[in-house]
Parts: sequence; C-alpha cells; structure tokens
Amino acid sequence: MKIGITCYPTYGGSGAVATELGIALAARGHEVHFITYAHPFRLPAFSPRIFFHEVAIGSYPLFQYPPYDLALAVRMHEVASQQKLDLLHVHYAIPHATSAWLAKQMLREAGLDLPVVTTLHGTDITIVGQDHSYHAITKFSIEKSDRVTAVSDYLKDETVRVFGCDNCRVEVIPNFVDPAVFNRSACDAALRQQLGDGRKVLMHISNMRPVKRVTDVVQVFAAVRHEIPSVLVMVGDGPERQAAEIEARRLDVEQDVRFLGKIDGVAPLLASADLYLLTTDRESFGLSALEAQACGVPVLGYAVGGLPEVVDSGVTGHLANVGDVVGLSRAALDLLGIEAHWRATSAAATQRAAERFATDRVIPRYEQLYADAVRGRP
Repeated sequence: MKIGITCYPTYGGSGAVATELGIALAARGHEVHFITYAHPFRLPAFSPRIFFHEVAIGSYPLFQYPPYDLALAVRMHEVASQQKLDLLHVHYAIPHATSAWLAKQMLREAGLDLPVVTTLHGTDITIVGQDHSYHAITKFSIEKSDRVTAVSDYLKDETVRVFGCDNCRVEVIPNFVDPAVFNRSACDAALRQQLGDGRKVLMHISNMRPVKRVTDVVQVFAAVRHEIPSVLVMVGDGPERQAAEIEARRLDVEQDVRFLGKIDGVAPLLASADLYLLTTDRESFGLSALEAQACGVPVLGYAVGGLPEVVDSGVTGHLANVGDVVGLSRAALDLLGIEAHWRATSAAATQRAAERFATDRVIPRYEQLYADAVRGRP
C-alpha cells in the first residue's frame, strides 16, 4: 500500500508518533510518503520505501501570514497524483485534516477518490480546536474524514463532547513503542555513569511549555535529593526552561540539574534513568511516559487525561492530583529507597509496555483501518 503521511515535523508527541508509524509501516513492506514543510525530526536521512516531499511556502508581500494550509493541500494533491497514493493519513486536525479534504476534492475532479484518515493527538482537540476561531473548521474536518482515530479513550470522549461529530466514528488506537529500541538491557553503562556519577537519575523530557509544569519537576527532585543522592536530567527546550533553571537555583539544586537541550534519540537516555517525571496538567496520552516504561523506568505524574490509560498507578508508577508535589516526592522516595519495590515496579512497567503498546500489536490495527478505508467499509 502507498500511504501519504502529514504531521508537524518538529519536536512533539504527534510528530514522533507519525514518524515512527511511517518507519514501522515501511518495515512491513508499505511505501510511505511524508508530506510536510520540513524533514520530520525522528526520520532517518534515508530508509527503504520512505520518501519525503517538502511543502514549499511561497512568500508574497500581500500575505502577512503565508497560507501553509493551501500550499499543503496543493502538495498533497501533487504527491497523491504522481505517486498514486492509496490514502492520506494526517496527524493533528488543524490544518492537516482540512488540507487533506481540499486535496481530496481536487483529486475528485480527476476521477480519483482518495480516503483520508485523521488521527487526533491532543491539543488539536483540547486547546486549538476549542478556540472559537477554529471550532467550526475542526468539527467540519473531522466529520469529513473517512476514518478518525484518537490515541486514548479520554481523547475520544473529549472529541465527542466538544464537537459532537454526528457524522463520524472515532476509533481508539493508542500510541506505541518498539521494545527493541526502548530497552533497558541495551543501556550503555558508561552513559549512565556519565549522567548520574553513581547517583540516582531522575528524568524529564518535553518541549517545556507551561502545560508541562516543569517547576514541579524541579521541586520533586529537590525533595528527593534532600534524602537520596541523585541528579535530574532535563531533555528538551521551550519557553519554561528558564523558569526551571530559576527554580533550581532557588532550591539550591542547580549543580545537580542537567539541561541537555533537544536530543533526537532519547532511548539511551531513558534506559539510563531510575525515575521519569511527567507533571503535565493536560495529557491526552503521554508518549514519553510509555517510552520510559518500556525502558523499565517507573513513571511519576499527575492523573489527568489519558495518562491513567498508560501508567497503572501503584503498579508501573504513581499518579497524583495536579500540583501534589509532596505526594509525588513521597512516591519517588519510596521507590528509590526500597530496591525490591523499584525492581518490581520496573519489571511491571516493561511488561505493560510490551503487552499493550508494542509496535507489533498496534501497527496491524492501522493496517486494517487503512484496508477498510480503501475498500469503503463502514
């Protein structure tokens, strides 16, 4: 099957999932064409059966904001026609589903009927789509998609609640992880030594937006470090990084907090960690939490959105109410302070990731969805 995939190519869960999906589909014999404005950050420079088609955004003095959505629709139309795609799979509703619908209409003029699959990832529904400026077009684009998926039951329910979506059905297909890549046993002992220098390693990975509450991460770490020798590794970058740095100085732990910036290959880092902290106050799934669990790293976070579908609180980690830094700190100390407890939680985390979210369990569900969309099955 020839599949066109459009996503945001920059750092973020939706782009990571879309890229990993394309890689997995190509490995299973499909031909994958990425259509976006930049090379996806997790996409290797070259892989068999994977192609990248850049969306050129022309500049013209009349446009204060160049219309990327229209340029994307034109590029989708071109690639679908030239490469004879079987379907388009767009990740994130705005503007990708809208552009795909436009491309679909243009292709119909040539007698082609190209199915459009839209995967909803989170903020396209919970934040952007609920903005009055985008609500109507988001609803329209979802309802006009041939198939719609959401990454969690929470997001499916939120989509139905906010948009109604009378003319569409939302199927839940969760995010996935490759246990062969996110593998603790493959961890380089030298990297762990470099990160922790013999101390416990706590880790957080994000784009450090306000929703991630990164100062909470620093506060939990400070409480842990007061009792147990440890370091905090912060991966990623964003508008709240400075706030986290200031908080680390305020709590006098800055010498043990390491900001590594944006890193593409996070699997070796996660496999070197002892605990993973995800203190977001809105989370439709929590891909980084899943990747941490696959590496046998217990996850501590807040019980919001779809995260309870990923983390089994009390078994693979601990979830608390939003803002309960004290509760997370206590859970961290319990895990790190009792080796048998940590080992049991680590093993449960690895098992949950493999049994429920492994690539070879999830990708066939997308393949079946594609087949049904192409055949026009309900």
